[in-house]
Amino acid sequence: MRFDIVTIFPEFFAGPLDHGIVRRAREAGLVEIRIQDLREFTKDRHRTVDDRPFGGGEGMVLKPEPLFDAVESLLGHSVGDASNAVKPEENTAIVLLSAAGKQFTQEDARRYSGLDRMIFLCGRYEGVDERVAEHLATEEISIGEFVLSGGELPTAMIIDAVTRLLPGALGNEASSQNESFSVASLAHASGVSGHSGPTSGHYLLDFPHYTRPADFRGWKVPEVLIGGNHAEVAKWRRAAAIEKTRRNRPGMLSI
Repeated sequence: MRFDIVTIFPEFFAGPLDHGIVRRAREAGLVEIRIQDLREFTKDRHRTVDDRPFGGGEGMVLKPEPLFDAVESLLGHSVGDASNAVKPEENTAIVLLSAAGKQFTQEDARRYSGLDRMIFLCGRYEGVDERVAEHLATEEISIGEFVLSGGELPTAMIIDAVTRLLPGALGNEASSQNESFSVASLAHASGVSGHSGPTSGHYLLDFPHYTRPADFRGWKVPEVLIGGNHAEVAKWRRAAAIEKTRRNRPGMLSI
């Protein structure tokens, strides 16, 4: 899978993408990551990528011209204009990272993992010219209900979330199936395939995990996890996962 990142801070990615699963996936040839400096597509000597918005207001807005030119350079063809828009290939997503975007979820990560290519447009300043969101990006994505200085951090996070779902990226393929926000986490927590019950149709957070020592500063591992009864362990994990989800993310459950 190929990831292209369009940013005014290409040096930002020298660290976040050089460690852990992403690094191993790159070394194994599972993913290719290319970083494009947006300023290379400016036409003035100051390499200007932003301007003041029409109608007034504080801050600066990223201009459409360099972003369109950068993406067209990466795609190898024009995306057209108002009279003749050209859509990217079906296996390619052009994602604008923006505080105004749709919130990113694990389901998005799973959907992206089936693509061949993703192009990330890292928003900056007070925003991006709306024509980028409407006519260049295929999706406008946010990672949460808060504001960051730009789209670089969200891009790195999404690449990590998608990469770990690619076949061969994890040493244990079951790891990506039995974790928070996965459909399998519900069945895994219940110990029953095709489980139906009070949480049917909903995702669960992962069940709590414990390791040695069994007694740490007086905080003990639940006895059921030590007893060796797998059916009871599965039952406990399901109940614990539901309780943790209810406590930390109640909106994920039907209450």
